[in-house]
Amino acid sequence: MFLLLLALDVFCVIDVIQSREDEVRNLPKIAWLVLILLFPPIGSIAWLAAGRPQSGPARYSAYERAVPAYPEYDRPGRAAGLTPESDEEFLRRVRERAEEQRRRAAEEKKRREQLGDA
Repeated sequence: MFLLLLALDVFCVIDVIQSREDEVRNLPKIAWLVLILLFPPIGSIAWLAAGRPQSGPARYSAYERAVPAYPEYDRPGRAAGLTPESDEEFLRRVRERAEEQRRRAAEEKKRREQLGDA
């Protein structure tokens, strides 16, 4: 029984050390390591139940990590032009919006000037 618990502790310590910091759940890696070393059977079981990284298709190695260079491009609802025509339509709407903002700003400036003169 002692050898089984020792093997579990060694396995868990190695697993903590090899896990990436951003994938470890609930506590920092160092806290899990201390917990496993100070409370061998309880810490090991807690690591396996609550700290170990989730396994599955979403887990990548350090070199295969799919992190976009510009995460704002992955926002839901972001419209990306699929054709040159849709890009042109988007640019046309941007220009129209900018012109409308310039017109409103000019009207506001003119109104402020008139209020200042009165």
